[in-house]
Amino acid sequence: MKIYTLLALSFLFFSSNVFSQSYTPEIESYGCKIKVENGVVAKCGYLVVPESRARPTKNLIKIPFIFVRRKNQDSIKNISLYTTGGPGYSTTLGISKIGPNSGFLRYGGFIAFDQRGTKLAVPSLECPEVEEAIKRSYRENLPKDSLVKLAVTSARKRFTAKGIDLSAYNTTESAADISDLKKALKIESMMLVGISYSGGLMLTVAKNHPEGIKALILNSPLPSFVNYEEHGLINMNEALNQVIGNVDTDSTKTIYKDLKSRFHDYFTKISSKRFTARYLPKGSSDSIKISYGKAELLDAIFGKMENGTVQTVPSVVNDIINGKHQPYITEVMDGIFSGDLNRTLGMRYSVYCSEQIAYSDPKLIAKQDEILPWLAGYPFNNVNKEICDCWKVNPQPQSIKTPVYSNIPALISAGDADPFCRPFYNTLIKRSMPNAQLLIIHNRAHGAGFGNSNADYLGEFLADPYKKLVSKSTDVKIE
Repeated sequence: MKIYTLLALSFLFFSSNVFSQSYTPEIESYGCKIKVENGVVAKCGYLVVPESRARPTKNLIKIPFIFVRRKNQDSIKNISLYTTGGPGYSTTLGISKIGPNSGFLRYGGFIAFDQRGTKLAVPSLECPEVEEAIKRSYRENLPKDSLVKLAVTSARKRFTAKGIDLSAYNTTESAADISDLKKALKIESMMLVGISYSGGLMLTVAKNHPEGIKALILNSPLPSFVNYEEHGLINMNEALNQVIGNVDTDSTKTIYKDLKSRFHDYFTKISSKRFTARYLPKGSSDSIKISYGKAELLDAIFGKMENGTVQTVPSVVNDIINGKHQPYITEVMDGIFSGDLNRTLGMRYSVYCSEQIAYSDPKLIAKQDEILPWLAGYPFNNVNKEICDCWKVNPQPQSIKTPVYSNIPALISAGDADPFCRPFYNTLIKRSMPNAQLLIIHNRAHGAGFGNSNADYLGEFLADPYKKLVSKSTDVKIE
């Protein structure tokens, strides 16, 4: 009995010492590489924090930020912080110039903050071997999934050999990064701005670190507490039904007659069919013969489900089911062979594997194939269980699947033609946030935004986050 007691006390003493170790977040400044116009004050730097806050003395990481404000704006109050979506995309990489009238500077100071592990962070979890494996599969007509799994395994070995803890790259740690940046910059009040995945990240900040958070501004957010993999095909089908329905009921466009049923029939029938085409990679003098199928054709369709091109989707669907594949397959291949220079796959794998794949029910994922045979087998995400089995990160605690209960005011936007983050998700967010307001914008896709030329809902919200907004258009529903 005494031995067990002694061991228990020893364990408690050890645990308290390990997990109570404190650290101080630091700022490492560097010269801003962006063009800063007159009237703007800019500070660029890295937030330096532990890779894992459970082991604060092991590895330190650096996360870039850009902090700008007009000279007459407060440096510690009413600051908007924005992190882009993904997960795995850089926020700061796409910023080249800041002027006094840029974006959120109309409302106060503004911070662009990267996610840990992304392109300009140290370390960066880039996986060029995966990108190359995908290209090789098309060049040499080899099984893509097998090559990708080998590449993911290789990338993991490369990172772990450097002592990088891939399980530390998750939403909980990223939320703590934002809280630490706020502390390090001595900011007293902040508005959090997120889009897609980072909308869920900002909700996590509100849940775990609510101090000084004045409001949330969430553009087509994906909350961490949903199991996205169980809904991916359903989401896409709902959005596509609406877009096709816009022309299905238009008697003046006879070429689109019965388009939805023709789409269903065609894509159900080609589930196991392969096609071939010649493709000339950009910068190459020799074309290659590629093999493609249902997945690439659906990539072409859903690639058009964006705000600038969503109106073209019925025409694209009609062309494809009538056998006009070449221009659309060329676009898909151009995207594959040019690569996404902003994407950091390792960060994406760590987040999705530990927070989504780990909690998604394989039986429910498979059920989508049963009820939607025209989409069956479509790899709607570039992360799946097979990749996660190679990446080998620890699942996040069950608490990440708890909705956010908060009185912080929030403005949420949803596009009813969004194939990824459906209004359904945003309604779930709003249910446990009584001071949230939801804009549902008709025929807008992912990244729906906060209004149109007739209304500035964002400005109205920031002027008084607790005031009920009123719709100024039949295309905008406010809940």
